[in-house]
Amino acid sequence: MTTQDEEEPRISSSPPIITHSRAWGPHGRRLSSWACPSLGPASQDPACNWSSLLSGLVALNVFLLGCALVSASVFNTVHITSAHLQVYLICLMILSTCWMLYYAAYTYREDQAVLYKDGHAGPIWLRGGLILFGVCSMIMDIFKVAYYVGYLHCDSAVKIVFPIAQAVFIFVQTYFLWFHAKDCVQLQRNITRCGLMLTLSTNLMLWMTAVTEESLHQTVLPTSNASKTSRSMAMQVRSDDSCECSHSACSIFETASNYLYPFNIEYSLFASAMTYVMWKNVGRLLDEHNHHHNLPQRFHLRDVLLGPINGLLILVAGLVTFIMYKVDVQEQDEAKKEAALQMHYIMNMVAYVLMSVCTLAGWVLYGLEQREHVSGKNPTRSLDVGLLLGASMGQFAICYFTIVAVVATGIQSHLDALNLTSTLLAVIQLGLQNGFIVEGLHRQPYSPHNSGTHAAHVFTSTYTLRSHSDSELPESKSTTTVTSDTSQLQTHPLHHFSTGLSWKRRALKEICAFLMLCNITLWIMPAFGARPQFENPHGHDFYDLYMWVAVVNIGLPFSIFYRMHSVAGLFELYVLS
Repeated sequence: MTTQDEEEPRISSSPPIITHSRAWGPHGRRLSSWACPSLGPASQDPACNWSSLLSGLVALNVFLLGCALVSASVFNTVHITSAHLQVYLICLMILSTCWMLYYAAYTYREDQAVLYKDGHAGPIWLRGGLILFGVCSMIMDIFKVAYYVGYLHCDSAVKIVFPIAQAVFIFVQTYFLWFHAKDCVQLQRNITRCGLMLTLSTNLMLWMTAVTEESLHQTVLPTSNASKTSRSMAMQVRSDDSCECSHSACSIFETASNYLYPFNIEYSLFASAMTYVMWKNVGRLLDEHNHHHNLPQRFHLRDVLLGPINGLLILVAGLVTFIMYKVDVQEQDEAKKEAALQMHYIMNMVAYVLMSVCTLAGWVLYGLEQREHVSGKNPTRSLDVGLLLGASMGQFAICYFTIVAVVATGIQSHLDALNLTSTLLAVIQLGLQNGFIVEGLHRQPYSPHNSGTHAAHVFTSTYTLRSHSDSELPESKSTTTVTSDTSQLQTHPLHHFSTGLSWKRRALKEICAFLMLCNITLWIMPAFGARPQFENPHGHDFYDLYMWVAVVNIGLPFSIFYRMHSVAGLFELYVLS
């Protein structure tokens, strides 16, 4: 229990709209404003610290055991096969699915379980992306079931059960996150934290498994002689090479499921991020700093033209280049392979240069603006920035390893010069884009009158308002403030807001739209199989074989996620502009 002084909120330089700091739970129990020290003012609640530690230990042990099984199934397929790993993942998915169903039923039955909802968490575009990637992942699972049915007579039945269990898990989790991503749970907080960490660990394990399989399927290394053969280090799918498919469509289903791996990988990361924010919001009642526009932000293409058009041109050129690259690198003609690599490097260089110029223009616009920076802590915003900067480390690592290899051995051909130039431009573009997105996310959204009120990011539930307004406690006065502010926001006439955009806002929208489409282009190419790091023998010849494979297969999944996460950040900047 905390003392009365500890329950009072800190005084902020910008007064929040919601001024009360207490809520009332079942049987007249008082709930603290902040239930966890990581979410607000310092708290000495031992129960909170204990539940956070317990849930963290659950996630750590589940994840580390999974990492050991993934490594064993790849490098020691005699004692630990992929079937053993899938049994472990099936158990995790069943437990997580049961907990999510229990959570949905409990919060529906208990009115006081969710008193507040975090307006930052689970925006509509993130949940929409979750549904898109979830649907593609379930289609991939259907293809896998059809593929493994052909090997049921000579292979383990676990490989059919696994995609079925994954499809059910994805369906339940998508429903769960769509309706509950904004929840700030107040009851059964210990169970909720552990359940969320279990779900988070399950998503991370599915992500690691999918990344490992995709990386090994795409890893084709040159042999010692000039000709390249398909030395694929793919995970062992069947223990018996003599096992043949019982129907003729096996190869079709296998190829189709391989092309859907990127969507499954992105789904796991989206779900992990949303689950982590829910874990941070457990017990949260009040956000002191509420700085967002009082009307919901909506996506529209009004007042923008050049950015989307130029971005679409880059996207079409990237798709054409990627198709030609995939066709030519599979040929045995070395001249065609070299021409395909040169075309790929030139395409990337053009995209990097244009993106860097646009990003610099965005920095200039930031300097001309008078918008203030957002103050206060926000779990969603902190996670967005952390994921953006952390994921970019994968691309940075590959770039710097490539730069060292090319510079150390010297530029011996046009291909080496293009490789080095493209890599240097990638480093510049990554640094500029990271700063542009982070700076934009930390600025106040545009206000119609350059000041005025800001709506709360944490909204109270109907039950909370009703219970506070009916009570005769001193805190009921502050609750009245919430109700009045809410009514004022709802009665704001729309015609008071200017619909026209200034040239600075329009320019920012153009830049964000162009960068979004460029990042989508740079996501498509590596996500669907463009691996110039393996087609170009420079890195393989300079570094040890296994070292270069490790650098690329570890850094490239983070690089792919970085491009998709950049699209999410730029989309938010576009909407807020």
